Amino acid sequence: MRISALLSRGSAAGELVEAELDDPRSDEVVVRIEAVGMCHTDLLTRRRLGEGPAVLGHEGCGTVAHLGAAVDGLTVGDRVVISFASCGGCAQCRAGFPGYCAWASALNGSGRRLDGSPTIRVRDEPVFGAFFGQSSFATAALTDARSCVPVGDVPPAVAAPLGCGFLTGAGAVLNVLRPRNGDRLLVVGAGGVGAAAALTALSEGVEVVVAEPVEARRALLARCGATAVAALDEPVPPVTHALDTTGRPESIARALTLLQPRGALALVGLGAAEIPLDVRSLMLRGLQVRGCVEGDAVPSVLVPELIRRFRDGRLPLDRLVTTYALADFDRAVADQRDGRTLKPVLLPGT
Repeated sequence: MRISALLSRGSAAGELVEAELDDPRSDEVVVRIEAVGMCHTDLLTRRRLGEGPAVLGHEGCGTVAHLGAAVDGLTVGDRVVISFASCGGCAQCRAGFPGYCAWASALNGSGRRLDGSPTIRVRDEPVFGAFFGQSSFATAALTDARSCVPVGDVPPAVAAPLGCGFLTGAGAVLNVLRPRNGDRLLVVGAGGVGAAAALTALSEGVEVVVAEPVEARRALLARCGATAVAALDEPVPPVTHALDTTGRPESIARALTLLQPRGALALVGLGAAEIPLDVRSLMLRGLQVRGCVEGDAVPSVLVPELIRRFRDGRLPLDRLVTTYALADFDRAVADQRDGRTLKPVLLPGT
């Protein structure tokens, strides 16, 4: 199938190219992409791959165009969000934690199917594809039917980030930290993941404090009901729960000092591999520190719940999104870096 795709090569500007998408196998579907979120993971992966040609994008939303022969539960024309890939059969998948799938690295980051076969060719040469089981910086994506979650008539630009970024933030609150009405949550970093976490906690009746250096992001979340500060060295009240999206050792250490006894900190940002921890303080205050991948979520369960909250007006995710044409990828990157955009979403059809 001929498609248009955004080809990345290291730090060079993205290039819109004509590409060939593989035909779907029996358990796969082709989704015509209407919107795709841009996530920091896309940018990190682009740098990691260096000059190797790649089609990235892992927060796709669109309509099902073609079905493999064995696909059940989906029909052509269904609007779906494409989430991360998992095998469905390992111990973690069977236990309801597909983010920790035994094959997660190969399925989401190898650039190929699990059997090593490519899914995208440019100028007759295979390129890095199947990113998070999709590579949706394109007009169409090939994906396992397991990764598709029907979303109905939700605006595609709102639904797309539910595949990863919004899912991670919301899941960290609902599945990992689980604060209750009357608790106080500290969110460190209010990009797409942190902002979604803050809005989700507010929808639960939780008091939210956000630490974020970008004034426009602070102002937006303050209008939504959060208390916003520029940095953690400002006066911040003690909190019962904390979420760090930055991965910065100094932010994590400071967040731990702000937790009340028996408080919990969840980590969703990749940063330094090692950080100093005051083990004595952790033990004597009964603190918990938890890693969290993809919000510990089962996408087919959490995505519909978040959509219900959005439709009810409790979760205004649309306020976090700014849309761009796929060809304007580099402008979206710059706007996000400079704080002009919180969550860029690309529209391949424009």
